[in-house]
Amino acid sequence: MSEHGFHVHGPHDHELEHAAGGHGNSFTNKIAMFTAIIATVGAIFGYMGGATQAAAGLYKNDAAIKKTEASNQWNYYQAKSSKQNLTELALELAPASKAEHYQAQIERYKTEKADIKAGAEKLEAQSKEFDEMSEAQMHQHHRWAQATTVLQVAIALAAIALLTRKTWVEYAMFGAGALGIAVGIMAALHF
Repeated sequence: MSEHGFHVHGPHDHELEHAAGGHGNSFTNKIAMFTAIIATVGAIFGYMGGATQAAAGLYKNDAAIKKTEASNQWNYYQAKSSKQNLTELALELAPASKAEHYQAQIERYKTEKADIKAGAEKLEAQSKEFDEMSEAQMHQHHRWAQATTVLQVAIALAAIALLTRKTWVEYAMFGAGALGIAVGIMAALHF
């Protein structure tokens, strides 16, 4: 407004005043609100997808470590078996006075091998468990990625709806948004 009370509106001033006062185009406002909400939800889903992918990688790494430890135990088991075999051969070739000594060693190797075998089998079971946990996380990661992708499609449809002002595109946008949220819920529930 000028100092003399005379005011001239620019061509867009009237529209800006209505938008600022909450009287803007309801179609545009609805699309903008939808886009903001879906973008926020999509960002959360994207974060969850990254977190589950990282967890899957860590579990896979743990599985590989346990598998290596199990392999080391099986190598140790094989070494004890070789020593036991050599001691059994020595028992056959040695004089009777040494038989008791060799028999005690054979029994010791058998006991040690049983413990080593149990440890190796436990490590293999842990490796399998970590592999299964990794697979579950990757499945969940794929669900989060699917949800994020569908929400991105919904945002693209929102832009198309704004440009074309077609009602069917608006419905497709809402449908894609609902589908994306549904897939995100499936991811959260581990489906």
